[in-house]
Amino acid sequence: MILKLGLPKGSLQDATIELFRRAGYKITVSGRSYYPSIDDETIACTLIRAQEMARYVEQGVLDAGLTGHDWVLENEAQVHEVADLVYSKTGSGKARWVLAVPNGSPIKGVKDLQGKRIATEAVNLTRRYLARHGVEAHVEFSWGATEVKPPDLADAIVEITETGASLRENNLRIVETILETNTKLIANRAAWADPAKRRKLEQIAMLLEGAIVAEGQVGLMANVMRDHLPQVLEVLPAMQKPTISALTDEGWVDLMVILSEKQARDLIPELKRRGATGIVEFPLNKVIS
Repeated sequence: MILKLGLPKGSLQDATIELFRRAGYKITVSGRSYYPSIDDETIACTLIRAQEMARYVEQGVLDAGLTGHDWVLENEAQVHEVADLVYSKTGSGKARWVLAVPNGSPIKGVKDLQGKRIATEAVNLTRRYLARHGVEAHVEFSWGATEVKPPDLADAIVEITETGASLRENNLRIVETILETNTKLIANRAAWADPAKRRKLEQIAMLLEGAIVAEGQVGLMANVMRDHLPQVLEVLPAMQKPTISALTDEGWVDLMVILSEKQARDLIPELKRRGATGIVEFPLNKVIS
């Protein structure tokens, strides 16, 4: 069994390869090759633009792939969603497709787009958005650098953003959010019906989700005298349930807890003050529920 897996080429490529690394897979991209190697002989990887991924998965050219929810909708692809993977090129947040106009534009909302020219890469998403609001406008495909189109080449744009920084730098303001999106692991329906491929996809999904959950979290271990344990437990975050294990010395226990890096930063000095010793902080690759 070989699972044909599409990886997004472009802005998400490095973040995706790093996510797979934390999930336990080593992916290596050589030069300009579109066929990365992976240390799993049952997976064959191909780099494909996220915009095209859903179409190739639907057609069965690929068994599965990682792409944005937006591109599944844009292509109206009939695929099976295996996992919701909230990560991005700059962090762990979602991205937004927004309607944006020049700062000096009189356009205040979608109704003001009647008869206007809109540039976007997501033509179908934009047309459906306008139709929902009963607005007729000219929507044209933008091959890139969409932010520079207004005001001379377009009255407005529909563009994807994580922080809005690029829009602000180009003197644009956001009027409305059309869609929130994030990465999905999707599968061809026939591949999902194949027991071996489905098991493999479920395994990949579990490990990727575990790597995302572990992002920004650390493990903390410490030795604590039994007499000091109550006062140590007092300062642990309320939502955290530590593991407490007996040591060979009956007067001591080993305490382990998982928490955020920021919490650990503030907690370690307090643990030390309350009698904990041998405090060790360690990174986490995966947290599986």
